[in-house]
Amino acid sequence: MTTPAGRRTHLDVLRGLAVLIMIEAHIIDSWTRSADRGSRAFGESLILGGFGAPLFLFLAGVAIAMSAGSKARRSGDERAAALAVRRRGLEIFLLAFLFRFQSFVLSHAPVWTLLKVDILNVMGPSMMAAVAVWALFGSVRGRVAAFTAATFALVLVTPAVRGFAALGLLPDGVEGYLRPIPGLTNFTLFPWAAFVMGGAALGVLLDAARGETADRKVNLALLGAGLLIAFCGYRASFLPPLDGRSRFWTTSASFFFIRFGLMTAAIGLCWLWERRPWHKAWSPLQLLGRSSLFIYWIHVELVYGVISNPLHGAFSLRGAWAAFAVFSAAMLCAAVGKDHIKRKYLENRQLREKLVRQAQPLMF
Repeated sequence: MTTPAGRRTHLDVLRGLAVLIMIEAHIIDSWTRSADRGSRAFGESLILGGFGAPLFLFLAGVAIAMSAGSKARRSGDERAAALAVRRRGLEIFLLAFLFRFQSFVLSHAPVWTLLKVDILNVMGPSMMAAVAVWALFGSVRGRVAAFTAATFALVLVTPAVRGFAALGLLPDGVEGYLRPIPGLTNFTLFPWAAFVMGGAALGVLLDAARGETADRKVNLALLGAGLLIAFCGYRASFLPPLDGRSRFWTTSASFFFIRFGLMTAAIGLCWLWERRPWHKAWSPLQLLGRSSLFIYWIHVELVYGVISNPLHGAFSLRGAWAAFAVFSAAMLCAAVGKDHIKRKYLENRQLREKLVRQAQPLMF
């Protein structure tokens, strides 16, 4: 249960919150009965749940920049560092299809769902694109400027991409990555990749703040800047849209920057939380954050799959929230079990390697 030295644990905490929001979104969506789905409280629950996916993409962008920077400092080779992080993006993209295949087998889903575009399908290519941007520039200022420009570009062109008729000539499996196709697409590169690019800009700043004083300054600056961005986005939502084709809840720049600002501020808030006087060594939120892919992988089938079919639409909204609390506790236990198994495996492997090294002189 130990944390690697120098790890930014407040980012694990924020990722852990994203895990809880993700579980909440899926439980409320799948297990709430029809009679409660028209209530205001249900709508507000979905708005809260809508922060889960942006947070994961946002934190993936933060992690890309920090990982690339760390690897480059250790190896002295920025090209090799970029290649290693790019490989991780490719792994995430391939895992998206493995995840769909799992759902196809376990839930007997239609064959076409193998091409469904979900968050991992968008996260993987976005990570690879972000690494390419990172590799093009060698300075903190250049990288922040490039990621900021990419973020604005992705957000601003989204309404035009959604309305571009020629995209209809593409195969559905390709078009679904660019704009929504009912039933096939949960996420698209436009505008969701912008959360990765925006997160990467902040990751560059966090990576550059390697002293305690610098770390404090940048995290507190993110708290203030994030609240300002969210406020400006909120005020801009009352103005005429930049593109008449945009819709507030899906393609508007205002809604994007409200969410982006709140997530930026959340980094600073989590930094303050990790420095609370009653801080404890073991943190459930940190563990959930470090186990986010594992929990994502197992919980979707448990919530939406055939194994929980009797629970689909079976709860009142209040009951669904209670189920969320119980389910979250179960996922925490699963993460503890996974960490225990991993730790035992590593200990046994180290013991075997030690015995092999000790036995080698006897062989000659």
